[in-house]
Amino acid sequence: MDFSLVSEALNSKSYEKVADICDEHMLQVAAEGVAFQDDWPYAIHLLGHIYAGDINSMRFLWKSMPATVKEGNPEVIAAWKIGQKLWVRDYGGVYEAIRGYDWSQEAQGLVAAFSDLYTKNMFQLLQSAYSTISIQDTALFLGMSEDDATTFVQQQGWAVDPASQMLTVKKQPIVTEQKLDARKLQNLTEYVFHLEH
Repeated sequence: MDFSLVSEALNSKSYEKVADICDEHMLQVAAEGVAFQDDWPYAIHLLGHIYAGDINSMRFLWKSMPATVKEGNPEVIAAWKIGQKLWVRDYGGVYEAIRGYDWSQEAQGLVAAFSDLYTKNMFQLLQSAYSTISIQDTALFLGMSEDDATTFVQQQGWAVDPASQMLTVKKQPIVTEQKLDARKLQNLTEYVFHLEH
């Protein structure tokens, strides 16, 4: 089977395209009536869905895999562990699953990019959900040691209280762009004119 498009996406770091390319290729192969082989890039396919945040498609792919692949391919099993942790919202477990396997060269970039994206998303979640949070919880959510997490959030403007081991979250200013709609302005003007006369 030709996996050149998958390789191109991985090499160009277009990780958001990996799952779609694999899905399309899988449908094409199935339409041709060709039996899937064990050389299908199942781990990359799973990781592509994980990167895209499409957990339902990841679960469907897992269910459709041959038992020999699910039980005999360590990288597929490792990718599935990440997906399982995401599914049950075990935030610290996601990082443990990422670090708990020595990824193939083909998967390393995708896994590293997902880890960075996941950390960024977790940071944004913490920033929007909390006004104060413990250093321990922050470290768990960000997959870092307590010292690294403290340094990281301080660089983002958060304050630390060493006595209580709590962090004060620096909220990002909410920027709302007001657009002037000429039609609404005209209606308002006519309404005010009508009230005055």
